[in-house]
Amino acid sequence: MNIRRTSSRGNPLRGRTAAAVSLSAVLALTATACGDDGSGGGGSEGSGKGEITLWDNNTGERRDIWAQIIKDFEKENPDIHVKYVGIPIDQVQAKYDTAIDGGGLPDVGGVTTAYLSNLVIRDVLDPVGDRIESSGLKGRLVPTMAASVKAAGGRGDEMYSVPTSSNNGTLWYRTDLFSAAGLEAPATWSEFYAAAEKLTAAGKNRFGYTIRGGAGSIAPAMDAMYGQSGITSFWDGDRTTVNDPKNVAALEKYVALYKKVTPSADVNNDFIKMVAQWDNGTIGMLTHNLASYQDHVKALGKDKFKGLPYPTAEDGSRVQVSNPVDGLGLFKNGKNKAAAWKLIEFAASHKSNSAWNESAGSIPANTDAATDTWVEDAEPTATAMKALSDGSTKIVDLPYYLPDWNTISKSGNEPNFQKVLLGDMTAKEFADKVAEELNEAQAEWKEQNKS
Repeated sequence: MNIRRTSSRGNPLRGRTAAAVSLSAVLALTATACGDDGSGGGGSEGSGKGEITLWDNNTGERRDIWAQIIKDFEKENPDIHVKYVGIPIDQVQAKYDTAIDGGGLPDVGGVTTAYLSNLVIRDVLDPVGDRIESSGLKGRLVPTMAASVKAAGGRGDEMYSVPTSSNNGTLWYRTDLFSAAGLEAPATWSEFYAAAEKLTAAGKNRFGYTIRGGAGSIAPAMDAMYGQSGITSFWDGDRTTVNDPKNVAALEKYVALYKKVTPSADVNNDFIKMVAQWDNGTIGMLTHNLASYQDHVKALGKDKFKGLPYPTAEDGSRVQVSNPVDGLGLFKNGKNKAAAWKLIEFAASHKSNSAWNESAGSIPANTDAATDTWVEDAEPTATAMKALSDGSTKIVDLPYYLPDWNTISKSGNEPNFQKVLLGDMTAKEFADKVAEELNEAQAEWKEQNKS
């Protein structure tokens, strides 16, 4: 059942769909065949032996740890062979779209809540709730992550992936530069802005902050918006709060940092360039999630930087937007679901989930893994877990359940965010455009799900 969402206004939604199809056509040449077509029925439990295919949805960060987990799994299950296919994170959605349209979905695939709903609507994933309940994972998954998976799937309490990890927005800061400038850790937004100015000496190529202007720019911008405005809900009825005047004012303040306390190259920087620039230069602060922790350790060692959850308001309250929960999906057309499920259960078990998240610097989904020693040793991860569990942080739940969420919040509006940085579009115009698309997407989703 291939369901395509179209726009009643013929505006950016059709353009985005066309762009996705074009990219899918290119990627089709390299799709890995291991099934019938992409959707509908046709799968089977199989013998529980033989070859299965795993798609890793972030091979640049995880290839090595997956190699170890697969080696351990095959040692414990000598009758199963896992074929690993690594996919760059920025190509995953197009890769899945190609396989759905032309055939070749894997048996198991990495799936985040950011694009889970699209796969659920197109009927290519098996529900896994009953399998979890009858496995060693029962009662071993962090409840908030399980709840996020359920919400993102948009099918009530059913789960369409097994959560493996979550991330958290992090303010990374150079402790050596802060110490030299006589600055304390930037706990509040006002301290963040003050530190950014004090650390900047543009003539000497020193900057207080690096802002993300390229791919992936909108998520940190929304964190800055909601974090400063204090608004704790993404919706006010059926209308988004993205363009609330408080959020617009917060966005204006945030984008005003560009070229004042940031490098001009930031307008084009994705996370790879931004992280490399921070690791190699003399920039005081960076906002990125926990996944870049190991990069910073390799570049700087553990003594020259620290990571904090995003800044608080003056009263100590913290608001931040939700982060996608990563997980593993069991694909409906697989011919050996019994073996595929064994891999998922193994990867989400205590030992494997702990090793996977230690490598990534992320928050484990397995409750036993979350108490392992390395979590406390990885200070940014431990600090993030505390902030998320001690009641000091309010989470604005992003609407991952909307099929067009990932497009609206990424490729559909990232060029416009660059226009805001360059002064070619106002913060209000940007926020109003995003809000209009979200309100339409929400209305269409509600109409489609009346039953």
